[in-house]
Amino acid sequence: MRNDTQIRIYGTKWCPDCARAKQVFQKMNAPFRWIDIETDQDASVLVEKINKGYKSVPTIVFADGSVLVEPGNAELVKKLSDAGYA
Repeated sequence: MRNDTQIRIYGTKWCPDCARAKQVFQKMNAPFRWIDIETDQDASVLVEKINKGYKSVPTIVFADGSVLVEPGNAELVKKLSDAGYA
């Protein structure tokens, strides 16, 4: 079931895994909101809370409240496919 509530991707500009995750979202036409944890202190605190003190990126928070941290392409594609994106 597709949910068009924007997904939030927390990352940094220099992170290659963040760039890769954004490419997967773009290829699957999945909407997302990009949040740079280096320029958004609240986002940085949230990422550390989710990841038990670590600033692991990308940290992706989905509309259903689920979270993927540093997912591989296959895991991300499956999650987006399950959410109704092709």
